[in-house]
Amino acid sequence: MKSKIITAVVALVIVLLMGLGYKSAADHRAHSATDASFNVKETIFEHLGDTYGWEVPFNHDKSIPLPVIVWGQDGLHCFMSNRITGGETYEGYKISTSEEHHGKVVQVLDDGSEYRPWDFSITKNVAGLFIAAAIVVLMMMSLKRWYSRNGMKAPRGFKGALELVFDFVYTDTIRPIMGKHAPKYASYLLTAFFFILTMNLLGLIVIFPGGANLTGNIAVTFVLALLTFVITNLSGTREYWKEIFWPDVPLMLKCPAPIMPLVEVLGLFTKPMALMIRLFANMMSGHMVVIVLVSLIFIFTAQFNVGVGAITPIFSMAFSLFMLMLDILISFIQAYVFTLLSTIFISMAIVEPHAHEAK
Repeated sequence: MKSKIITAVVALVIVLLMGLGYKSAADHRAHSATDASFNVKETIFEHLGDTYGWEVPFNHDKSIPLPVIVWGQDGLHCFMSNRITGGETYEGYKISTSEEHHGKVVQVLDDGSEYRPWDFSITKNVAGLFIAAAIVVLMMMSLKRWYSRNGMKAPRGFKGALELVFDFVYTDTIRPIMGKHAPKYASYLLTAFFFILTMNLLGLIVIFPGGANLTGNIAVTFVLALLTFVITNLSGTREYWKEIFWPDVPLMLKCPAPIMPLVEVLGLFTKPMALMIRLFANMMSGHMVVIVLVSLIFIFTAQFNVGVGAITPIFSMAFSLFMLMLDILISFIQAYVFTLLSTIFISMAIVEPHAHEAK
């Protein structure tokens, strides 16, 4: 009973910190604005965008510096991001404020123009990916060590919850769909599930090492969907490719106009596109809704009287906390949906001839 109370208190504190972090971000933007109006659009994209430093919650004048690695016209340069934050120039490089390269590191040439170098910097999102990967490895290794020391004895606490989720994804999802092929692809599918879940949850925590908008970055979801696309098509059997280029439909739909083969080929690309956009859109929208709700505090305070401005934060923060708790549920659902669809797509590619004939 005591452990359950402690767990509930810790969860409540985390959720409150999430909400306060979002409020702090919006508060910073509201007070640093040059005019009286609060720019909601600018606040949203500043919070969700990638940066060269890791912003410290509740103190937006400071940030954790990250390595900047660029290859410009004069060769390779490596330095920490704190040397170019605040508009400073270091070794001819700065963070651009121009419309073309806004927020990116550029090289200032002798004529004053900006040149966009090859950028290999460890940005906030890149560092977040490393952190999420390290957390997944640590979780799996801790579970492995438990079974190495205790045999088949069931773990408790966090390891028990981890085993429960692991068993649910594999036993109730991957194995029923893929059958005898499940062990071969389970390593990728389970890694994808826990990696996406970890990134989703870290994105909801504004305190370091959380706060990076990873699955709300379409480049990250693109790579995840690309991995599923590559594995699916490299695993494709002869029957799979036959159904794409010569499907079992009336001849008039295949020759002389290859209508159905064209549709099937397009389907090869629409499936990973659906994976990419589904995960990106759901996680991005969740972050945006929370920031918009918090931004209502400053919008109503600026537009109405003091009484309305005093009441608004109560309702705004209540709805924000509700949305954050809903985002936690969505984080699990989206990780599961990505894994489920990837499992289905791969299982469709490894179809065997006798299975097709049974249809």
